[in-house]
Amino acid sequence: MMHTLIQVLCGTGFTFLMTTLGAAVVFFFRGAINDKMNYIFMGFASGVMMAAAVWSLLIPSIDQSQELGMVPWLPPAAGFALGGVFLYLVDKTLPWFHANYKEKEAGTKLLVLAVTVHNIPEGMAVGLAFVLAGQNPENPVYLASAIGLAIGIGIQNFPEGAAISLPVRQTGASAGKSFCTGCLSGIVEPLAGILVFLTSAAIVPLMPWLLAFAAGAMIYVVADELIPQAQPNESSNMGTISVMMGFLLMMILDVSLG
Repeated sequence: MMHTLIQVLCGTGFTFLMTTLGAAVVFFFRGAINDKMNYIFMGFASGVMMAAAVWSLLIPSIDQSQELGMVPWLPPAAGFALGGVFLYLVDKTLPWFHANYKEKEAGTKLLVLAVTVHNIPEGMAVGLAFVLAGQNPENPVYLASAIGLAIGIGIQNFPEGAAISLPVRQTGASAGKSFCTGCLSGIVEPLAGILVFLTSAAIVPLMPWLLAFAAGAMIYVVADELIPQAQPNESSNMGTISVMMGFLLMMILDVSLG
């Protein structure tokens, strides 16, 4: 158990570290971030998250459903839908959830909330993956999949950290405060991973549902928050190219490590 806990902490700690490194970009930028750079950040994060949702969350959810004797498509489909519905309800219940990247202080706080909320299922997904690896030590595929998921989520956390700290800096906050704000948005991932570890005995039958739930939540954020920011108009395809590059990189990571 202790070995599994260490793996959970390392996996979610890595994703948090990448958020921290992304937030540190604020120390290297002066003034407003270039629009093209913002499109690249958001597009790349979108592509990585979409690929992670498929290879690291939905496919494992299907596989685990089969192993547990469930209808193979039911938990993935239902969990995916519930994940999307959950964030949709948050969206409607909290109308101030959305944030435009170029808005000033009020909008920036909402962006921090949006990213923090969707980091929770990401932390759960990484925690679940390493718990599953700990429960199946004889099969290295599970550990490789968990590592791949942590790497993929960590990669997309880097631009997210920057996408938070930079607009906070633009509101007039100090570089240090902007950096800390970006870091705090990612601290929920280790906390969510630890929570999953502590409740792993009860969560095993729910794993297919929870993995798919995380996938649905991630896709909702991608479609509703990130892609619109990556491609705000038709005058540039920089965001689209970044989405494809992010998707391609995450796919390669998942397949090669899996």
